[in-house]
Amino acid sequence: MKRILVTGGAGFLGSHLCEKLLNDGNEVLCLDNFYTGQRSNVLDLIKNPRFEIMRHDICFPVYVEVDEIYNLACPASPIHYQYDPVQTTKTSVHGAINVLGLAKRLKAKVFQASTSEVYGDPQIHPQPESYWGHVNPTGFRSCYDEGKRCAETLFFDYRRQHKLNIKVARIFNTYGPKMHPNDGRVVSNFIVQALQGKQITVYGDGKQSRSFCYVDDLIEGFIRLMDTPDSVTGPMNLGNPNEFTILELAEKVIKLTKSRSRIIRKPLPEDDPMQRQPDISLAKKKLKWKPKVELEDGLKETIKYFKKLKLD
Repeated sequence: MKRILVTGGAGFLGSHLCEKLLNDGNEVLCLDNFYTGQRSNVLDLIKNPRFEIMRHDICFPVYVEVDEIYNLACPASPIHYQYDPVQTTKTSVHGAINVLGLAKRLKAKVFQASTSEVYGDPQIHPQPESYWGHVNPTGFRSCYDEGKRCAETLFFDYRRQHKLNIKVARIFNTYGPKMHPNDGRVVSNFIVQALQGKQITVYGDGKQSRSFCYVDDLIEGFIRLMDTPDSVTGPMNLGNPNEFTILELAEKVIKLTKSRSRIIRKPLPEDDPMQRQPDISLAKKKLKWKPKVELEDGLKETIKYFKKLKLD
């Protein structure tokens, strides 16, 4: 049994990871400042004697004793990370420094939840890990994109300078139960709008593409990456390579919710990438991992979750 710290543990991905780690027989310390994380996400876990929750902002040092660390602390949706962009960058950069400092002291293995946003609006499709990206360093999305890029730099410098055992995953679009209904992400937006009978907002012509990975598949990738030998550091793409246009997603959501919502179009936000699709060859080779859940099946489970919420 390992004692594992999950920063951002009450968030969408963090809460699923905490649950999986507990089910695997570990002790889990969930750390969150509840800026975007929700207590309801971990309510069912609190009764487990191997689960502990700690309110803390990772921008400040944390002093705990653990065997492994998963760093998931950072608002990840445009609405949330653009609300306080300076704090977003601090969370990525200061948070990485504090997590790495802790890992150095404990000689603990440490995992960084990076993002496909490090590729920016890519000029290579699909995106392999060797691609350095096409990122605007001064735009509205830069607080998140560049914060995560800097965090990757810190992880690899700590690896080179202090011999830390690091794992860096680049996460592509992920969806599933426990998503925040007001996070502004395309899957939650469409489902909430469809269930409320509102117009479904598609930005631009809807032909921009995304690859949607169901949360259970992604968490399995996290665990497998963490369990690799010290020589496997990443960065490693984790996501579903099946590509869909935003318009196709909207039509699927309308069909599955049996909604009468109509699709309307609005201007494309600044620096919104036109294509996003992972090359997961490395994950297939090193982790023997690939997503199993089809988009329609995952959407059905996500819609069930949102139907249980009291949506305004």
